[in-house]
Amino acid sequence: MQKVELLSPAGNLEKLKIAINYGADAVYGGVSHFSLRIRSGKEFSFEEFAEGISYAHERGKKVYVTINGFPFNNQLKLLRDHIAKMADLKPDAFIISTPGVIKLSREIAPNIPLHLSTQANVLNSLDAEFYYDQGVSRIIAAREVSLRDLEEIKKHLPDLELEVFVHGSMCFAYSGRCLVSAVQMGRVPNRGSCANDCRFEYTLYAHNEEHDTLFRLEEQPEIGTYIFNAKDMNLASHVDEILKSGVVDSLKIEGRTKSVYYAAITTKAYREAIDDYMAGRFDGQKYQRELLTTKNRGFTDAYLISRPFERADTQEHNFAMSRGTHEVSGVVLEDGKHFMCKYKTYPDTDIELVIPKNRQIEPVESEIGKIFYKEGTPYIRFYKIITDTDKELESVHSGYMLPIRLPGSLPPFTMMRQRVDQAN
Repeated sequence: MQKVELLSPAGNLEKLKIAINYGADAVYGGVSHFSLRIRSGKEFSFEEFAEGISYAHERGKKVYVTINGFPFNNQLKLLRDHIAKMADLKPDAFIISTPGVIKLSREIAPNIPLHLSTQANVLNSLDAEFYYDQGVSRIIAAREVSLRDLEEIKKHLPDLELEVFVHGSMCFAYSGRCLVSAVQMGRVPNRGSCANDCRFEYTLYAHNEEHDTLFRLEEQPEIGTYIFNAKDMNLASHVDEILKSGVVDSLKIEGRTKSVYYAAITTKAYREAIDDYMAGRFDGQKYQRELLTTKNRGFTDAYLISRPFERADTQEHNFAMSRGTHEVSGVVLEDGKHFMCKYKTYPDTDIELVIPKNRQIEPVESEIGKIFYKEGTPYIRFYKIITDTDKELESVHSGYMLPIRLPGSLPPFTMMRQRVDQAN
């Protein structure tokens, strides 16, 4: 049976390590404005990115470098230098959007495989063949392309790898080709600085040009004004169909700028979906329960399985972002002895633990608290909140910058979470 890669976002070094520990086969990220996520690029220094590549390679995982922005003439020298600098780190591929940057990368770094970004909008076997002939080894399909179209491309080019998005933010415009942010905010989406104007709430007006009158349009209750706001993609329940097709080489999770909890939980859910399918025990609802714990804009299974004209549920008109069913309370540090608070933690509260892949925990109890199992699920309960400087707190909240002691050892990057309806 074909081995399919799980590809997770790495917005910074911590998220890279979390994705790998929760089961990603590969991660993607960048360090400069040549990446289409400038904010995540700023969170990754060159030295940290180099450390991340070493960390991944030591564990048999891959790192793909995003150089998928659209450069201007005055950036070309910087781009040359950036490609050479990234090539020296020996990543596993470059993700690129334009023919010119493909040519430049082949000239400067001929040994680095090239993956074509979704921004290139490949929809058919003819365009796929063009890029394949230019040296591209993988095409990242647009979110709007159907599985049927990918089957045709694979039939025509069996050696070309195909990567598809299975989870994360959707764009109102086709494959992110949007200028609303550029017009309203001066921030150009295809240079990596989208302000997400599509997520804003808008008030609608009608203008009568003959009389120069302006009318505000009143909307029906609960219809809302988030007219451009796309729901988030969620294809977890369709992973079995995708893998059965035999044409997809990599399942990609969007979200380099999202939280460490998002990086962990989405990777965990899709890792389980792939592994369960291979083992003949696929359970779509199981993965959905996990993904619903993350913040989202509502979910849609989008267009891979169904054609765009068949769908009428891909826009969320009522809100820009919703809380998930859970809040992350904290993240265990790499020493396994402390955690950093991400929400709020009180003594005498049972807090669920989410453990990285292939790691185990041992129940333990001390004067600080206990780690235990309840109905097969691991939990932690604090009797005292003690910092690493021995200061005792009544509670700890997000933004507190000192590590908090654990009652016993836990695997690095273990997530602590509470149901929203039960959190204090």
